[in-house]
Amino acid sequence: MDRAQLPLNALRAFEASARHLNFTRAAIELCVSQGAVSHQVAQLETKLGVRLFRRLPRGLALTSEGQALAPMLAESFDRMGATLDRYAGGRLRDVLTVGVVGTFATGWLLPRMDDFRRALPDIDLRLMTNNNRVDLAGEGLDMAIRYGDGAWHGTHADPILEAPLTPLCAPALAARVSEPADLTRETLLRSYRADEWPRWFEAAGVASPPLQGPVFDSSAIMVAAAEAGAGVALAPACMFSRDLTTERLVRPFAVDVSLGGYWLTRLRSRAETGAMGDFRAWLETTTASD
Repeated sequence: MDRAQLPLNALRAFEASARHLNFTRAAIELCVSQGAVSHQVAQLETKLGVRLFRRLPRGLALTSEGQALAPMLAESFDRMGATLDRYAGGRLRDVLTVGVVGTFATGWLLPRMDDFRRALPDIDLRLMTNNNRVDLAGEGLDMAIRYGDGAWHGTHADPILEAPLTPLCAPALAARVSEPADLTRETLLRSYRADEWPRWFEAAGVASPPLQGPVFDSSAIMVAAAEAGAGVALAPACMFSRDLTTERLVRPFAVDVSLGGYWLTRLRSRAETGAMGDFRAWLETTTASD
Protein backbone atom coordinates (compact mmCIF):
# COMPACT_ATOMS: atom_id res chain seq x y z
CA MET A 1 0.00 0.00 0.00
CA ASP A 2 1.22 3.50 -0.86
CA ARG A 3 1.33 5.27 2.50
CA ALA A 4 1.38 8.66 0.75
CA GLN A 5 -2.17 7.93 -0.43
CA LEU A 6 -3.61 7.41 3.06
CA PRO A 7 -6.15 10.22 3.64
CA LEU A 8 -5.17 12.28 6.71
CA ASN A 9 -8.73 13.45 7.33
CA ALA A 10 -9.92 9.86 7.38
CA LEU A 11 -7.19 8.87 9.85
CA ARG A 12 -8.21 11.78 12.08
CA ALA A 13 -11.87 10.82 11.80
CA PHE A 14 -11.08 7.24 12.79
CA GLU A 15 -8.90 8.30 15.76
CA ALA A 16 -11.61 10.59 17.15
CA SER A 17 -14.31 7.96 16.58
CA ALA A 18 -12.17 5.33 18.33
CA ARG A 19 -11.82 7.55 21.41
CA HIS A 20 -15.52 8.37 21.59
CA LEU A 21 -16.84 5.10 20.11
CA ASN A 22 -19.46 7.35 18.55
CA PHE A 23 -19.52 9.08 15.15
CA THR A 24 -21.69 11.95 16.37
CA ARG A 25 -19.37 12.94 19.25
CA ALA A 26 -16.36 12.61 16.94
CA ALA A 27 -18.08 14.91 14.44
CA ILE A 28 -18.70 17.53 17.15
CA GLU A 29 -15.01 17.44 18.12
CA LEU A 30 -13.86 17.77 14.49
CA CYS A 31 -16.51 20.39 13.60
CA VAL A 32 -17.91 18.39 10.69
CA SER A 33 -21.13 16.47 10.12
CA GLN A 34 -21.77 12.98 11.43
CA GLY A 35 -22.19 11.82 7.86
CA ALA A 36 -18.76 13.19 6.91
CA VAL A 37 -17.08 11.27 9.74
CA SER A 38 -18.89 8.05 8.83
CA HIS A 39 -17.93 8.48 5.17
CA GLN A 40 -14.26 9.15 6.00
CA VAL A 41 -14.04 6.07 8.21
CA ALA A 42 -15.67 3.96 5.50
CA GLN A 43 -13.18 5.39 3.00
CA LEU A 44 -10.29 4.36 5.28
CA GLU A 45 -11.72 0.87 5.75
CA THR A 46 -11.95 0.48 1.97
CA LYS A 47 -8.38 1.72 1.55
CA LEU A 48 -7.05 -0.70 4.18
CA GLY A 49 -9.28 -3.58 3.16
CA VAL A 50 -10.40 -4.27 6.75
CA ARG A 51 -13.27 -3.35 9.02
CA LEU A 52 -12.21 -1.03 11.87
CA PHE A 53 -15.55 -0.82 13.70
CA ARG A 54 -18.52 -2.99 14.38
CA ARG A 55 -21.61 -0.79 14.11
CA LEU A 56 -23.86 -1.33 17.15
CA PRO A 57 -27.38 -0.01 17.85
CA ARG A 58 -26.01 2.48 20.40
CA GLY A 59 -22.51 3.24 19.23
CA LEU A 60 -19.41 1.52 17.94
CA ALA A 61 -17.02 -1.22 18.95
CA LEU A 62 -13.48 -1.55 17.66
CA THR A 63 -12.56 -4.67 15.76
CA SER A 64 -9.20 -6.29 16.45
CA GLU A 65 -7.78 -4.35 13.48
CA GLY A 66 -9.19 -1.12 14.88
CA GLN A 67 -7.75 -1.87 18.32
CA ALA A 68 -4.31 -2.27 16.75
CA LEU A 69 -4.53 0.99 14.79
CA ALA A 70 -6.15 3.35 17.33
CA PRO A 71 -3.36 3.72 19.94
CA MET A 72 -0.69 4.19 17.27
CA LEU A 73 -2.67 7.00 15.64
CA ALA A 74 -3.45 8.64 19.00
CA GLU A 75 0.26 8.71 19.88
CA SER A 76 1.18 10.04 16.43
CA PHE A 77 -1.35 12.88 16.57
CA ASP A 78 -0.24 13.75 20.11
CA ARG A 79 3.39 13.95 18.97
CA MET A 80 2.43 16.08 15.98
CA GLY A 81 0.47 18.41 18.25
CA ALA A 82 3.33 18.71 20.72
CA THR A 83 5.75 19.62 17.91
CA LEU A 84 3.39 22.17 16.39
CA ASP A 85 2.86 23.73 19.83
CA ARG A 86 6.57 24.56 19.86
CA TYR A 87 6.04 27.11 17.08
CA ALA A 88 5.16 30.54 18.42
CA GLY A 89 5.50 33.93 16.80
CA GLY A 90 6.91 32.40 13.63
CA ARG A 91 9.79 30.60 15.34
CA LEU A 92 10.52 27.16 16.76
CA ARG A 93 10.79 27.07 20.56
CA ASP A 94 13.37 24.77 22.18
CA VAL A 95 11.87 22.32 24.67
CA LEU A 96 13.90 22.10 27.89
CA THR A 97 12.85 19.57 30.53
CA VAL A 98 14.26 20.30 33.98
CA GLY A 99 13.85 18.34 37.18
CA VAL A 100 13.65 20.63 40.20
CA VAL A 101 13.74 19.80 43.89
CA GLY A 102 10.38 20.98 45.22
CA THR A 103 11.73 23.45 47.78
CA PHE A 104 13.71 25.36 45.14
CA ALA A 105 10.78 25.25 42.72
CA THR A 106 8.31 26.87 45.13
CA GLY A 107 10.74 29.01 47.09
CA TRP A 108 12.84 30.50 44.28
CA LEU A 109 11.99 29.49 40.73
CA LEU A 110 8.21 29.92 40.49
CA PRO A 111 8.22 33.54 41.75
CA ARG A 112 10.69 34.34 38.93
CA MET A 113 8.90 32.62 36.05
CA ASP A 114 7.70 35.90 34.52
CA ASP A 115 11.30 37.11 34.41
CA PHE A 116 12.34 33.82 32.80
CA ARG A 117 9.69 34.08 30.09
CA ARG A 118 10.74 37.65 29.29
CA ALA A 119 14.44 36.76 29.22
CA LEU A 120 14.16 33.49 27.26
CA PRO A 121 10.93 33.48 25.23
CA ASP A 122 12.28 30.86 22.79
CA ILE A 123 12.57 28.17 25.48
CA ASP A 124 9.57 25.96 26.20
CA LEU A 125 10.38 25.05 29.82
CA ARG A 126 8.96 21.81 31.26
CA LEU A 127 9.38 21.45 35.05
CA MET A 128 9.30 18.10 36.85
CA THR A 129 9.45 18.45 40.64
CA ASN A 130 11.09 15.84 42.86
CA ASN A 131 12.35 15.27 46.40
CA ASN A 132 16.03 15.49 45.39
CA ARG A 133 16.24 11.91 44.08
CA VAL A 134 16.77 12.20 40.33
CA ASP A 135 17.50 9.86 37.42
CA LEU A 136 18.37 12.23 34.57
CA ALA A 137 18.46 9.59 31.86
CA GLY A 138 15.62 7.43 33.14
CA GLU A 139 13.24 10.38 33.58
CA GLY A 140 14.12 12.00 30.26
CA LEU A 141 15.47 15.17 31.88
CA ASP A 142 17.81 17.60 30.15
CA MET A 143 18.97 19.06 33.46
CA ALA A 144 18.11 18.91 37.17
CA ILE A 145 18.36 21.35 40.06
CA ARG A 146 19.40 19.49 43.20
CA TYR A 147 20.44 20.19 46.77
CA GLY A 148 23.72 18.77 48.04
CA ASP A 149 27.48 19.04 47.67
CA GLY A 150 27.58 18.83 43.86
CA ALA A 151 29.24 15.39 43.85
CA TRP A 152 26.92 13.09 41.89
CA HIS A 153 28.41 10.25 39.86
CA GLY A 154 28.57 10.87 36.12
CA THR A 155 27.11 14.33 36.53
CA HIS A 156 28.40 17.80 35.70
CA ALA A 157 27.24 20.29 38.36
CA ASP A 158 27.26 24.10 38.33
CA PRO A 159 26.68 25.89 41.66
CA ILE A 160 23.54 28.03 41.72
CA LEU A 161 22.86 29.18 45.25
CA GLU A 162 24.29 28.64 48.72
CA ALA A 163 21.63 27.47 51.15
CA PRO A 164 22.72 27.29 54.81
CA LEU A 165 20.24 25.63 57.16
CA THR A 166 18.67 27.42 60.11
CA PRO A 167 15.79 26.67 62.51
CA LEU A 168 12.36 27.90 61.38
CA CYS A 169 9.16 27.73 63.42
CA ALA A 170 5.81 29.33 64.12
CA PRO A 171 5.77 32.61 66.09
CA ALA A 172 4.05 30.98 69.10
CA LEU A 173 6.83 28.40 69.41
CA ALA A 174 9.54 31.03 68.93
CA ALA A 175 8.12 32.97 71.87
CA ARG A 176 9.03 30.19 74.30
CA VAL A 177 12.67 29.68 73.25
CA SER A 178 15.38 32.19 74.11
CA GLU A 179 18.61 30.28 73.41
CA PRO A 180 19.63 27.34 71.17
CA ALA A 181 19.62 24.88 74.10
CA ASP A 182 15.87 25.47 74.48
CA LEU A 183 15.31 23.63 71.20
CA THR A 184 16.34 20.36 72.84
CA ARG A 185 12.92 20.39 74.55
CA GLU A 186 10.98 20.98 71.34
CA THR A 187 9.86 18.63 68.58
CA LEU A 188 12.56 18.69 65.92
CA LEU A 189 11.24 18.04 62.42
CA ARG A 190 13.73 16.11 60.31
CA SER A 191 14.68 15.41 56.71
CA TYR A 192 16.05 12.08 55.50
CA ARG A 193 19.59 13.50 55.99
CA ALA A 194 20.22 12.37 59.57
CA ASP A 195 23.26 14.57 60.25
CA GLU A 196 21.58 17.97 59.84
CA TRP A 197 20.34 18.64 63.40
CA PRO A 198 23.51 17.23 65.07
CA ARG A 199 25.63 19.48 62.85
CA TRP A 200 23.47 22.52 63.69
CA PHE A 201 23.64 21.88 67.44
CA GLU A 202 27.42 21.51 67.09
CA ALA A 203 27.58 24.90 65.37
CA ALA A 204 25.44 26.36 68.17
CA GLY A 205 27.70 24.88 70.85
CA VAL A 206 24.99 22.63 72.28
CA ALA A 207 24.95 18.86 72.74
CA SER A 208 22.49 17.32 70.28
CA PRO A 209 19.49 15.63 71.93
CA PRO A 210 18.14 12.24 70.80
CA LEU A 211 16.25 12.89 67.57
CA GLN A 212 12.69 11.57 67.60
CA GLY A 213 10.66 14.01 65.52
CA PRO A 214 8.84 13.04 62.30
CA VAL A 215 10.87 12.63 59.11
CA PHE A 216 9.90 14.35 55.84
CA ASP A 217 11.12 13.74 52.28
CA SER A 218 10.40 17.38 51.32
CA SER A 219 11.73 20.49 53.03
CA ALA A 220 8.72 22.43 51.76
CA ILE A 221 6.31 20.06 53.52
CA MET A 222 8.49 20.00 56.63
CA VAL A 223 8.44 23.80 56.86
CA ALA A 224 4.67 23.81 56.27
CA ALA A 225 4.39 21.53 59.31
CA ALA A 226 6.57 23.93 61.31
CA GLU A 227 4.38 26.85 60.23
CA ALA A 228 1.37 24.91 61.51
CA GLY A 229 3.03 24.60 64.94
CA ALA A 230 4.08 20.94 64.68
CA GLY A 231 7.69 21.64 65.66
CA VAL A 232 10.91 23.26 64.48
CA ALA A 233 12.22 22.72 60.96
CA LEU A 234 15.84 23.01 59.89
CA ALA A 235 15.77 24.43 56.38
CA PRO A 236 17.31 27.08 54.08
CA ALA A 237 15.82 30.43 55.10
CA CYS A 238 16.42 31.81 51.58
CA MET A 239 13.72 29.48 50.23
CA PHE A 240 11.09 30.80 52.66
CA SER A 241 11.66 34.54 52.55
CA ARG A 242 8.00 35.32 51.84
CA ASP A 243 6.85 33.40 54.91
CA LEU A 244 9.50 35.12 57.05
CA THR A 245 8.56 38.55 55.71
CA THR A 246 4.89 38.02 56.54
CA GLU A 247 5.90 36.50 59.92
CA ARG A 248 4.06 33.26 59.32
CA LEU A 249 7.49 31.80 60.09
CA VAL A 250 10.14 32.99 62.52
CA ARG A 251 13.87 32.40 62.56
CA PRO A 252 14.49 32.25 66.33
CA PHE A 253 18.30 32.16 66.18
CA ALA A 254 20.91 33.53 63.78
CA VAL A 255 22.99 30.35 63.92
CA ASP A 256 23.09 28.43 60.66
CA VAL A 257 25.11 25.57 59.22
CA SER A 258 26.27 25.06 55.62
CA LEU A 259 25.80 21.46 54.53
CA GLY A 260 25.13 22.00 50.86
CA GLY A 261 23.64 24.25 48.23
CA TYR A 262 21.61 24.16 45.04
CA TRP A 263 23.28 22.93 41.85
CA LEU A 264 22.27 22.77 38.20
CA THR A 265 23.24 19.32 36.93
CA ARG A 266 23.40 17.43 33.64
CA LEU A 267 24.90 14.14 32.54
CA ARG A 268 28.61 14.37 31.66
CA SER A 269 27.89 12.17 28.67
CA ARG A 270 25.58 14.80 27.19
CA ALA A 271 26.85 17.99 25.58
CA GLU A 272 25.24 21.24 26.68
CA THR A 273 22.75 22.50 24.10
CA GLY A 274 22.03 26.16 23.40
CA ALA A 275 18.83 26.06 25.46
CA MET A 276 20.64 24.38 28.35
CA GLY A 277 23.41 27.00 28.26
CA ASP A 278 20.90 29.86 28.13
CA PHE A 279 19.00 28.47 31.11
CA ARG A 280 22.22 28.03 33.09
CA ALA A 281 23.32 31.60 32.29
CA TRP A 282 19.91 32.98 33.33
CA LEU A 283 20.08 31.10 36.64
CA GLU A 284 23.61 32.32 37.34
CA THR A 285 22.77 35.94 36.48
CA THR A 286 19.52 35.99 38.45
CA THR A 287 20.92 34.37 41.59
CA ALA A 288 23.91 36.74 41.48
CA SER A 289 21.60 39.76 41.27
CA ASP A 290 19.55 38.42 44.19
